[in-house]
Amino acid sequence: MQDKLEQVADTIFEEANSILDYTFTFSEEISISFKGLLSVAIAIIITAFVLKLVRRFITRKIPENDKVKFVSVFSYIRWVIFIAIFLIAMDASGVNVTALFAASAVLLIGVGLALQTLFQDIISGIFILVDQSVHVGDIIELEGKVGRVLDIRLRTTRAVTIDNKVLVIPNHLYLTNILFNWTENGTETRESVNIGVAYGSDVALVKQLLLDSAKNHKKVLIAPVPKVLFTDFADSSLNFKLIFTLNDSFETRFVQSDLRFEIDKKFREHNIKIPFPQRDVHFFQNKL
Repeated sequence: MQDKLEQVADTIFEEANSILDYTFTFSEEISISFKGLLSVAIAIIITAFVLKLVRRFITRKIPENDKVKFVSVFSYIRWVIFIAIFLIAMDASGVNVTALFAASAVLLIGVGLALQTLFQDIISGIFILVDQSVHVGDIIELEGKVGRVLDIRLRTTRAVTIDNKVLVIPNHLYLTNILFNWTENGTETRESVNIGVAYGSDVALVKQLLLDSAKNHKKVLIAPVPKVLFTDFADSSLNFKLIFTLNDSFETRFVQSDLRFEIDKKFREHNIKIPFPQRDVHFFQNKL
């Protein structure tokens, strides 16, 4: 009985060895055994586990804002480490890495051309984090679209718009377009409302009514104080600009709408007219 058990165990051991020693041959110079594939997989899993522990250890005492930045940078470093460990594990498993690169040179060139934009996005993402031009929580404007940055990823930046829609922005657009960071100097932003009144209006009264409209709005900051600029003598109107400051740029269009309602109400109460363009048309009859 003991001999049979030993014989079965030996058979299982031999079969397991034969499976592990089975070699996948791709060419005369490139081949890898099943044991080598397992070694590569185990190396990748261990690397992922160690990197996760390292990230937790480093970020445990970092402030929340800096933690988000570090995680973004760490994601780039992690991929570089994975690639390095993969190549080292392949080489240790007996794979001729040099031959592998040589055999796949044409394929790599094609993939490189196809993934050119992807590489641009990744490099641009690194520049964003190093340059510190954009941070999580910033309100940015790019190609006419405005959003609050949610996170900066390996290839893209996600931002949520005023309408609660998520913008997925390829990172290379930061390098090829003009970027407006509304909150680079803080959360306060200066906004404005343009208004035209009829010629003959009391401009001092117009100024006072505009200032009162701004000061009475609860979301308009008291300091810096709102201001009124007399901007132009236009063809059909005297043009003014009401300038005010908000603490949240996402509220701009709603505050502007409230102010326009209030300005229209005050102008009606004080009989101040908002003109519209007028043209005089003259007809001449030719006498034969």
